[in-house]
Amino acid sequence: MKMVNQVKFTFLSRSVNESFARAALAAFLAQADPTVPQLADIKTAVSEAVTNCIVHAYPDAVGQVTLTAALYENGLVRITVTDRGVGIPDVDKAMEPLFTTGNPDERAGLGFAVMQSFMDKVKVSSTPGRGTRVTMAKRLEAKG
Repeated sequence: MKMVNQVKFTFLSRSVNESFARAALAAFLAQADPTVPQLADIKTAVSEAVTNCIVHAYPDAVGQVTLTAALYENGLVRITVTDRGVGIPDVDKAMEPLFTTGNPDERAGLGFAVMQSFMDKVKVSSTPGRGTRVTMAKRLEAKG
C-alpha cells in the first residue's frame, strides 16, 4: 500500500487546540476529496481522541499532543494521536462504554466508543506514566 501524503503536527493539550486539530486535519484531507459524511466521521473521531489527551493524559498539567495523518492511494486514511501523559493502566477497561476516569457528572465515558463507531479500525496502546497512542483508520469510498 503506497502512501500518497502525510502530515504531522504537535500542539499543547489546551482545549482551544481541539478545534485546531479538527480543522487542520480537514484541510489536509481535502486533497482526498472525501464526502461530507466521511469528513464529519473522521473529525468526530479525532475530536474524541484529542479531547481524551486534553482531559485525561494531562489532568494537572499542559503537555504535548501529536497528530499524524497519512493518505494511501487506495483511499485509506490512517490517523495517530499520541501523548506522553499519565497513560492508561487498563486499556480494555478504558474502552468499555461509560467508563471514565474523569468526573462522571462531566464525562460520559464514550470517547473510545465514539471513535470505534465512526472509524473502520481503532487501536489503543498505552503505558502508565509514558503516554498513549490511538491509531484510527478509515477507507474513503469513491464518490458515486
